[in-house]
Amino acid sequence: MPTREIYLDNAATTRIDDDVVKAMLPYLKDEYGNPGSFNTRGMKARDAVEEARSVVSRLLHVKTSEITFTSGGTESINLALKGVMRANREKGDHLITTVIEHPAVLETCKYLEKYEGVKVTYLPVDQQGLVHVKDVEKAITPKTVLMSIMYANNEIGTIQDIPALGKLAKSKGIYFHTDACQAGLLDLDVTHLQIDLMTLNGSKLHGPKGTGILYKRSGVPMHPLLHGGGQEGGVRSGTENVAGIVGFARALSLTQEDREKESKRLVTLRDHLIQGIQKIPDVALNGHPTQRLPSHVSATFKGVDSEALLIALNEYGIYASFGSACASKKIGPSHVIIALGVPEKKAQGTLRFTLGKYTTKEDIVYVLKVLPDVVKKLRSIHP
Repeated sequence: MPTREIYLDNAATTRIDDDVVKAMLPYLKDEYGNPGSFNTRGMKARDAVEEARSVVSRLLHVKTSEITFTSGGTESINLALKGVMRANREKGDHLITTVIEHPAVLETCKYLEKYEGVKVTYLPVDQQGLVHVKDVEKAITPKTVLMSIMYANNEIGTIQDIPALGKLAKSKGIYFHTDACQAGLLDLDVTHLQIDLMTLNGSKLHGPKGTGILYKRSGVPMHPLLHGGGQEGGVRSGTENVAGIVGFARALSLTQEDREKESKRLVTLRDHLIQGIQKIPDVALNGHPTQRLPSHVSATFKGVDSEALLIALNEYGIYASFGSACASKKIGPSHVIIALGVPEKKAQGTLRFTLGKYTTKEDIVYVLKVLPDVVKKLRSIHP
């Protein structure tokens, strides 16, 4: 076992905050009632769920009725895309997205194409991972119902111009969903963003796994995925995960309250890491140089296999990743890196380092002490 551990895979999941655990504990043990039960324990559980909903709605500047608690980002995305397309058959059958979306979006789109006759346009991005508003506008047809474009990319950290895209969508009368699972430290005011639907995931916010929300603006037609007892306003049936919902709300609250201070701290650490990595010969940074998350660093190391590099760093207690954890079992380079125009062979040398609230300056110093020698050694073995 390594003598120390440096966790730089926060885009995959985060260590849960101690304050979040504290908030959840009563509902994991003593307050075990079902929110749907008409008794004292049930009503206490219901009050906890509704208080959490109020917290989330205040942070996003929306109505409480516009927040649906789910099991995470994947469910929320499926609900948004399938639910809106199914509820708007008469309006059209066209959906717009980008080639660098999370697999939860791309695989849902493929399903809708194959089984429900939806026509999907997958827009390209530039070499920095940005989709251009003019390209989105050109893709819109009279049959376009929905567009789904992520707020910030989970692999390269590039932040899209969501307000501009939202303004376009509104002017064309189409619905706009954004996957904001990586955007916990960004502005989440949906009025400013001009969006109709937004997905968030608790495990990316130092909250519990298996928790998330879908924000849906009032008036947006949407069919539910799950049918049953009619919980969550009939949008998402199933007994509510009370402890998880409480934990999600606490995690989102802590993240948003500290976002300016924490963003500045992470940018300093991120830029230190980037500067150190760029001193290694034949390394390219992926994503936008400035319009990027404060926590994300994606780099391609020429002449190095990312799997070998990941294993070697793991021996030193440095935990990074190839890219999306949801696609880690798939063979081949990341679809996001390929979309940037990186040749397939070169793309296989890409690694993602993602920072979080428990990342320290000492962690980055240690990584930059180890990384250059590891890369040099691997290149000498397989020149």
